[in-house]
This record gives sequence, structure tokens and C-alpha cells, in this order.
Amino acid sequence: MKVVERNHARSLRKAGKSINEIIAETGYSKGSVSVWVRDIVLTKKQKERLSENGRSMESVERRRLSRMTNQENKTKIIMDVAKKDFSAISLRDLKIIGVMLYLGEGGKTKRGMVRLANSDPAITQMCMRFFREVCSVPEEKFYGHIHTFDNADIEKTEAYWSRITRIPRKQFYKTYVKQSKASLGKRKTLPYGTCDVGINDVQLYLKIMAWIEKIKELVLQ
Repeated sequence: MKVVERNHARSLRKAGKSINEIIAETGYSKGSVSVWVRDIVLTKKQKERLSENGRSMESVERRRLSRMTNQENKTKIIMDVAKKDFSAISLRDLKIIGVMLYLGEGGKTKRGMVRLANSDPAITQMCMRFFREVCSVPEEKFYGHIHTFDNADIEKTEAYWSRITRIPRKQFYKTYVKQSKASLGKRKTLPYGTCDVGINDVQLYLKIMAWIEKIKELVLQ
């Protein structure tokens, strides 16, 4: 038995502390504290103090939950109203969306190589729709290349990105695994690493670059 810890917990209880207060102050487990102090009888004054504190804490918690609920309701109302601005996406809308995504996320340094590397599955999926539905890229022209970290489940990661992109795994290059201490913080925020989707097509590359330039002209004129 942990005699020192037990005696410490009992002394705090005799001083009128609640079990939760003892736990917070000492770090002892609730089960141990409950057993150690169960035979201690509190004075009437001590019980009144704990009762008042309990009611006060309950009141604070109720107000906190009420504020959270009200804020969540307000947020939901604002977002629900805003969502009504869009009811459908036309092919022309998808074209503009895809061009703007490529402007922000796509590769522009290697002439003839259309590529987009991202860790966000939603961005990747929207660009895949753009490539398929607007650019009419044949399925066999797509390739995938995954960059991930040395603690990743490679099988799970490759299956994940193949499902997101709908590119067969046979069209993926060998997954690149990064071994670096600097990557430790990214392993949780990027559990599947990043996926690089590419298309070897000079004409498509030039066409997307031209679309980008024309939209820039129209917006900035």
C-alpha cells in the first residue's frame, strides 16, 4: 500500500477537500482516493462548503454549455443560409473551379507535365473531376506518386489514395518514404502523406496555362 500517498489524501479529506479536489491536487487515481478516505466523516460546515461549490460548478458548466449551444446554433444558421447560394455545379463552374485550384496548387515549372500534389483528399477529388470531366483525360494517362513518412502503413496509404483518385494502384510509382526527425510533427497531421497526381500531356498543360492567363486577364482588367 502507498502509505505516504494514502496519508496525504486522508489529511486533505479531513481538511474538507472534495475527492475531485484531492485528485486534481495530487494526481492520485479516483479509485484509490475513494477507498483511502471513505471512512472519514466531514463536518457539517465542510459538507455545506462542498455542496455550495458543487452547485456553483454545476451552474458554471450549465452556462458554458448553453453558450456553446447558442454559438453552434448561430454558426449553423449562418452556414445553412450561405449554402443556399449554390444548388448545383455546371460543367462551366467545374472548369473555373479546376483552373483556380490548379493556379493555386498545380505544377507550373515543368513544361508538358500536368501535376497536382496535395494532402487534402477533397482538393484532390475536385481536381480529378476537372481532369476527367472538363479535360477528358483518358484513365490510362493518369499516374500517382505518394510521399509519406517512415511510420506509415504503406499498404493502407496506397489503398487510400487509389480510392480517393480512382487511379488503379498499378499506375502508382513506388511510394516515397521520408525518413527524417523533422517530419515527426507532420505524421499526425498528414496521416496519409501527400499524393502527386500527374498527366504527361504537353497540349493539356498549355491549355490549362492559357485558361489561367485568360482568367487572370478577365479578373484583373
